[in-house]
Amino acid sequence: MKYKEKAIVIKQDQLVEGIYSIWLKTENIAHEAVAGQFVNVYTPSAGHVLPRPISLCEIDAADNAIRLVYRVVGYGTEWMSRLYNGCGVELFGPLGNGFPEHDENKKALVIGGGIGIPPMLQLMRDLRCPKTAVLGYKDELFLMDEFAKAGSFYVSTEDGSAGIKGNVLDVIKANELEADVIYACGPTPMLKALAEYAEAENIECYVSLEERMACGIGACLACVCKSREKDEHTNVNNKRVCVEGPVFNAREVAFK
Repeated sequence: MKYKEKAIVIKQDQLVEGIYSIWLKTENIAHEAVAGQFVNVYTPSAGHVLPRPISLCEIDAADNAIRLVYRVVGYGTEWMSRLYNGCGVELFGPLGNGFPEHDENKKALVIGGGIGIPPMLQLMRDLRCPKTAVLGYKDELFLMDEFAKAGSFYVSTEDGSAGIKGNVLDVIKANELEADVIYACGPTPMLKALAEYAEAENIECYVSLEERMACGIGACLACVCKSREKDEHTNVNNKRVCVEGPVFNAREVAFK
């Protein structure tokens, strides 16, 4: 079920420069949500009618609350960064398909890059199989303490200031990390490289894609990605990220 409702800000914190964490009390969304899904956040500006799609970082079904971690990049997210306790926020969700149910006998790698790190936290906590997180940062570090509480993790940074200097694949190879399944969210070049690595190593791989979105329900076709097979809805080699995704089996996606 999807709900359009007014959520209430419980608290908001700045994690690092330009990245914020906000907890929202919902009526129904948290009860329905799973790791990998997202919500549309509406702003009050008549000049900015399209909502901002933001992935779920944490889901507290017991308290009916969700956590969003986002980067300020424009009007909508800048407006969000000024919200304080008690403010009302119009949401629509949960939207999209989350990560599939896992096999407890399979060893998992949970991989996040940049602002694709927050959506992997809830999954890391939900997995009941042997699991290791690999987090790739460009510069400032965030959420590391929370991943540490969820399981073992490794870090890569572009400048080598923490962990291994390089990218998430460098971490996997340097530490000889093995897995039966990979779950990943982050920049497209990272996802493409992981998909190719997984195919070469015969590892099951699921990727969460980010695309510009408008409606969030698959009607406008603004968020299509190239797929290896024809889509039943459009009869062309496209998939709607907001409906068929954002999580896909990596073998479904034709990365550019």
